[in-house]
Amino acid sequence: MAFETKKTNIAVAGIGYVGLSNAVLLARHNSVTAVDIVKKKVDMLNSGLSPVHDREAQRLLSLGKLYLKATDDAASAYSNADFIIISTPTNYDPEKNFFDTSSVESVYRQAREASKSAAIVIKSTVPIGFTDSLREKYGDDGILFSPEFLREGQAVRDNLFPSRIIVSSSKDERLATRFADLMQKGALGENIPVMIMPAAEAESVKLFANTYLAMRVAFFNELDTYAEMNSLDSRRIIEGVGFDSRIGMYYNNPSFGYGGYCLPKDTKQLASNYSDVPNDIITSIVSANKTRKEYITRQILQKTHGTIGIYRLTMKIDSDNFRHSAILGVLRRLKEAGRDAVIYEPSLNDETFWDFEVIKDIGEFKRASDIIVANRTSAELSDVMHKVYSRDIFSRD
Repeated sequence: MAFETKKTNIAVAGIGYVGLSNAVLLARHNSVTAVDIVKKKVDMLNSGLSPVHDREAQRLLSLGKLYLKATDDAASAYSNADFIIISTPTNYDPEKNFFDTSSVESVYRQAREASKSAAIVIKSTVPIGFTDSLREKYGDDGILFSPEFLREGQAVRDNLFPSRIIVSSSKDERLATRFADLMQKGALGENIPVMIMPAAEAESVKLFANTYLAMRVAFFNELDTYAEMNSLDSRRIIEGVGFDSRIGMYYNNPSFGYGGYCLPKDTKQLASNYSDVPNDIITSIVSANKTRKEYITRQILQKTHGTIGIYRLTMKIDSDNFRHSAILGVLRRLKEAGRDAVIYEPSLNDETFWDFEVIKDIGEFKRASDIIVANRTSAELSDVMHKVYSRDIFSRD
């Protein structure tokens, strides 16, 4: 593809994992303004500090070679932009049985009020059909959708070395091609597949990809449940299965369940899209994750009547996020059972969490715990492994 030599002005709404990774990627060759309502995030980014835990983001920010600034003045940033990227979070609303996309639509209206000519690119995860419905509602063909495939703690690296670049088509095909060019130019990977497709198909790719990964997690978790209940070596079985090149040795490390930013909400959203579509697999993935957490909780309750230590609430090793973390589902069930627990989570500033005591000192935490429950183990637990209950076999995410 041919790339532009002139810098493009880009505004990115939201400085979370998605917004930051896109801002850093595109700021390698373009003028990027990151927008957020949280002043602390704005100040950190302008000081060269990453507002989210991402080592590659911090490394690139520290080099000072990015055309990147941050602001809380959204109107100013949007009015000067050629492209406006919306990367605000969307959560699954169980009452509506649908994603809550109000933040996306709110930013869209604000952006379009500030600029009538900028192309608006939705990077937030949305329901299938959302982009087309927004185009129709506002009579606006300048809206694109481009899904993200990012891991927490590795978001910038995943953007620099993407597995593929997908952008939805529009009446003006040059918009999609131009944005794909910008993404490709910012990336460091080679021979990156680029796909331009209708918006509903691009939205489908995101939901189906994440639901497939959730399915793998659920499958190997159920394999592990069977092995543990029948005193079999889960590791040997998983390796025997995974060495089949058709299956592979990835997304196969047992856990307390899938969690994080994307998999829980994306699987529920896709299941809701299947409400009138014959299926068995898609809807069962959500229930399988619930079953796994219930099984893990029973195992913990059977192992001790003493104090249960919860080691870390974060979903992944290199992450500071514990939204929808699998361990939270286990902790909620322990609370419902009336059991005593203490929590070790360095990223928490509070003295309590859900009325459970938060212990800041790892040594004190170890002494206070009769059993230590760890979704993912760590070297700092090596001296108390006799206390640890975990299904982390491969010591990786």
